[in-house]
Amino acid sequence: MTQDARFEDGREAPLNLGVLDADDLKVISSLTQDAVFPASEMRWHQKGARFALLLNRVRWEDEGKTRHAPERVQSVLMFNNVQRVSTQGVTKGDSDMILSLLDIEFNETDAPSGDVLLTLAGDGAIRLRVEALEVTLKDVTKPYVAPSRKLPEHPV
Repeated sequence: MTQDARFEDGREAPLNLGVLDADDLKVISSLTQDAVFPASEMRWHQKGARFALLLNRVRWEDEGKTRHAPERVQSVLMFNNVQRVSTQGVTKGDSDMILSLLDIEFNETDAPSGDVLLTLAGDGAIRLRVEALEVTLKDVTKPYVAPSRKLPEHPV
């Protein structure tokens, strides 16, 4: 008799996810909610049409929260096909400015083109004009215990 694999049988592994549509982007948005990063860790490679962020994200996917303190992990969030970048409330290159990512959404303008809006805490925002939606999220370090030892909260 064979038995299907169970989720509990899987091992913890670094994330390496790709997105090509707005519905999948919602998954990336939920996994990067409350990620923090210095403004100096944003890069736009105009010739390569790529925009990247080095984030310290909460491991929301970690069901081990009851086994250990909440964790964060450094991840690269990469957007391809980027034609233009604009920001509000962000001083680029300011290593002292720490930004907190709240949400990512895609607004299609002329299929498959559109705008990716990264909403930041404190009324900040980053808008990426993209030729087509293509995003990757890749963990690049081992998880570490969140310095606060708490999960972020959003009171209603």
